[in-house]
Amino acid sequence: MIRDIVLRNRSYRRFDESFSIGKETLTSLVDLARLSASGANRQPLKYILSWEANKNARIFQYLAWAAYLKDWPGPTEGERPTGYIIMLGDNEINPNIDCDHGIASQSILLGATELGLGGCIIHSVNREKLRAELGVDDRYSIKLVLAIGKPVEQVVVEDLPADGNYKYWRDEEQVHHVPKRSLDEIILDN
Repeated sequence: MIRDIVLRNRSYRRFDESFSIGKETLTSLVDLARLSASGANRQPLKYILSWEANKNARIFQYLAWAAYLKDWPGPTEGERPTGYIIMLGDNEINPNIDCDHGIASQSILLGATELGLGGCIIHSVNREKLRAELGVDDRYSIKLVLAIGKPVEQVVVEDLPADGNYKYWRDEEQVHHVPKRSLDEIILDN
């Protein structure tokens, strides 16, 4: 069921770095995005794929991880993603991309989950430095980076606490907790 895949599709930030992801896997995930909905069917998204350790390291240095985990700088060596999909907007096709990158990201991550992989949508990117590092033409805007790998962490969904704190957190065993609002709170009865 799709619900099971959605529940397993969490934002994973720690991976088994010994597990290689190949170009073919990343390409198949981008194909899911290609087949997804696009505003006015303009299809302005383009992608840069990375599956080689050297290029992955070049990308990693420009990403910020888990803003709510103030004492955690990001995955350590051995727990870093083994694949990246950098999502670009082609400004010559459409300079005002509203939701295409969100739709495409969800399709990619659901596909990754189905393959036993996981990922994280990273919006906190030093775009100018990453652009320079990879030689990305100014025609393209860097929308986000998807980190992909074999997860090594447990992520659990739980009810939002009574105090309304929505920030994710880790317990002493490094289990990642993600509070979610209830259906009663998000469906308005007008």
